[in-house]
Amino acid sequence: MTKTRNPKSADPRLERLLGGPALAALRLRMRRHFERQDSNSKIGTLQLTKLMPTEHEALALLTGRPTRSTQSVKIDIDQLDATLRNAGIAGSLRQALELLDGPIVNRTMVKNDLLVRWSSVVNAEHLHPALSIWLQTTPATSLLKRLARQNPDTANRLLERASAVLRRLPVKGLTRAQLAANVFGNAHALDNGQPAATLVLAALQHGENDIAPMQDAPEDTVERTSDTRRPAERARDIWARAGILVNELARPALFLNLPVRFESTPLGSPGEPGYLSLRQLLRTSIDWSVANQTVYICENPNIVSIAADRLGSACAPLVCTDGMPSAAQRVLLTQLARAGARLFYHGDFDWAGLHIANYVMRLCGAHPWRFAHDDYMQAIEQAPHSERDLGDSCVQATWDPALTALMQLQGLAIAEEAVASPLLDDLAAGQAPPVPRD
Repeated sequence: MTKTRNPKSADPRLERLLGGPALAALRLRMRRHFERQDSNSKIGTLQLTKLMPTEHEALALLTGRPTRSTQSVKIDIDQLDATLRNAGIAGSLRQALELLDGPIVNRTMVKNDLLVRWSSVVNAEHLHPALSIWLQTTPATSLLKRLARQNPDTANRLLERASAVLRRLPVKGLTRAQLAANVFGNAHALDNGQPAATLVLAALQHGENDIAPMQDAPEDTVERTSDTRRPAERARDIWARAGILVNELARPALFLNLPVRFESTPLGSPGEPGYLSLRQLLRTSIDWSVANQTVYICENPNIVSIAADRLGSACAPLVCTDGMPSAAQRVLLTQLARAGARLFYHGDFDWAGLHIANYVMRLCGAHPWRFAHDDYMQAIEQAPHSERDLGDSCVQATWDPALTALMQLQGLAIAEEAVASPLLDDLAAGQAPPVPRD
């Protein structure tokens, strides 16, 4: 109920008949009836049910009817309007309610007006194309309304800010703080949680949904399960794909013996593991010498350590995702794929490992490396187990559905380190494993 009183004071008789807190609920019910109509609509009757005794008595006095023991009253609106006018109390029942509690707003008109305003916001032609495409999705509208606190004007301002950022992208190795300062004059305007930053990230991520794997597509669409919830993609990973640095020195990419051309940036001593930060990968032009060469990818840093100890400089090129790839790992793998490397991936034989493998293979077009159902069976035969340790929930291995079925049947997880010996044989030979046929 609107609490704003009409500037014109209500007649004292009207206050006595229908005013006061005791009849507030009754007035609200009658107001809602009028809110569904415009001011020129003809409303024949008004049916009120489940009336309290005080409410029924007030209506009897208002209409001039005798008080009876009933919980339902049907009011002839035209007749009541005439009664109020003849008594000089109000021009109509609608006016009486407005005098007591303020203007009655037509809800349908307000709703339609709001729909028009929101449509104008999300279909504005001046927005960045990536933002316009994202806004056509249902989740986009819901997110925008939440960020704008249901205010179309606020939403329009947020979209303009997000468009201003998107027009500056992509860049090469610019920090997020610098981008924010350049666009808004405030280094913190694109920090995590800022509405404009949220919109930019959503538009960037949506624009990559249909990008091919070699173009650094987002996370694989593996079905979530209770035991293997897919980690939410971190904001810094999305920013990184547009060349924006966030926590640029965090969680660098681990590698061993990655070849570069002579004039390119040296990557440390042969045979010694090295790290590449997101800062280096985005700010330095590394000329990878990997065209048509095999590059192996493992999930766990221990494999890199073992390979360095046993093979040293004789080890084939090796990259470690260190679990689910973060920004630096994602950028490195994508650069290698674009440079023409033939990538092969191995990880843990557990549900999380399959999820990571699905993602990496889609991310950079990698092939499985000793990561099929027959490899799992050989590992089971060689690694003793005392009890099942895989949960009931599972992840489908997109490259080998039989692997998932076999793991469900056996119920045993095999760590990547447990099968290091055959992996080292491949790394020593440096030849690409056979690529499975589709």
